[in-house]
Amino acid sequence: MAHIKKQTPLISIITPAYNAERFIRETIESVLAQTYSNWEMVIVDDCSTDKTVEYVKAYQQQDDRINLIVLEENQGSAVARNTAMEHAKGRYIAFLDSDDLWYPEKLEKQLRFMQEKDVGFSFTQYIRMQEDGTLKNAVSRAPKAVGYEDLLRHCVIGCLTVMLDREKVGYLKMVDIRTRQDYVYWLALTKRGHLAYGIPEILAKYRTVDDSISSNKIKAARRQWYVYRKIEKQNLFKSIWYFLHYATRGIRNLMKYKISPQKE
Repeated sequence: MAHIKKQTPLISIITPAYNAERFIRETIESVLAQTYSNWEMVIVDDCSTDKTVEYVKAYQQQDDRINLIVLEENQGSAVARNTAMEHAKGRYIAFLDSDDLWYPEKLEKQLRFMQEKDVGFSFTQYIRMQEDGTLKNAVSRAPKAVGYEDLLRHCVIGCLTVMLDREKVGYLKMVDIRTRQDYVYWLALTKRGHLAYGIPEILAKYRTVDDSISSNKIKAARRQWYVYRKIEKQNLFKSIWYFLHYATRGIRNLMKYKISPQKE
């Protein structure tokens, strides 16, 4: 493992899980494969009805860095992530959903970047993949830095790529909404004055699942409008302006992500 300057702090990996038996083992394996070893994985099961808990417990027996919290009733990803963050012991937190994957050097490279640049909020590029893991010819790029106004026009930050230094950004809970809570969280952090710094390297794989909440584009557009008007309380003119940027970029992405799959 390459030397990381300054220190090797604990990184807490925040993973909400709900009926994730198809993918959770592969997700955990991608964490176990990390070249940076000082991590804990806090998995919060949101009252799954499949074998998610059973599979996670099996990994717990093999590695005590994996922690499991089981909620008694289904409350959504925001509550699950907030619960995980409340139990997290690390100075740094990284987000990874139960169906997504990291490349082995993800934590090592991102931590080094944040320490060398002395920043509290970073994200990386990621590539999309189909349900079966087949990669697509579509990469979400990472600009050098983005702020609040940038994110209102278009969210370039993939939740699975984010790492935060809690000593720099402070404590903040996610808003309890069923979707877009991660986007609202980035808005809240940047509104506080914390720029999000991009790492121009693909370090994660985002799985597109057909039956996922985020897969319905019309509903996603409605929720985006809800964020502008109800949560960020933008006036009508600004909301329309930002929504036009969102819609235009969304159409471009939809066309791009329909490109035929590639071999890994």
